[in-house]
Amino acid sequence: MTRTKVFRHIFRFHGLIESVKLASKGIYYLFLYHRNMRIIFLLGLAALLIGVYSQLNAVEFIILCITIMLVFMAEIFNTAIEMMMDMLTAKYRTRIKLVKDIAAAVVLLTSLNSLFIGYLLFARRIFK
Repeated sequence: MTRTKVFRHIFRFHGLIESVKLASKGIYYLFLYHRNMRIIFLLGLAALLIGVYSQLNAVEFIILCITIMLVFMAEIFNTAIEMMMDMLTAKYRTRIKLVKDIAAAVVLLTSLNSLFIGYLLFARRIFK
């Protein structure tokens, strides 16, 4: 293989562009059909705006962004797991219910963690 072919093979931009398109469709689907995702988005946007208004320093703002992204990721994984479990069977199964409950618990714990971090970041600025 020539050097150019090796470079093209390693960095296949066509595959990258297609991957980004497919991921964008997934995000669009989540916002369109899942209320919790819209709620998380609005709360995350509100937290970012409060962070800008509160003049968080760079490290605090990075912590806020990572926290918001973790909640998004938890909800995305929860939705994916629930959809996969629903594809397995339409009948009620105790183990499938447990898997779905555990996936929901991840979102709950991540959300509680984000509330705690939000309190640490904003409480001293709000309650001066």
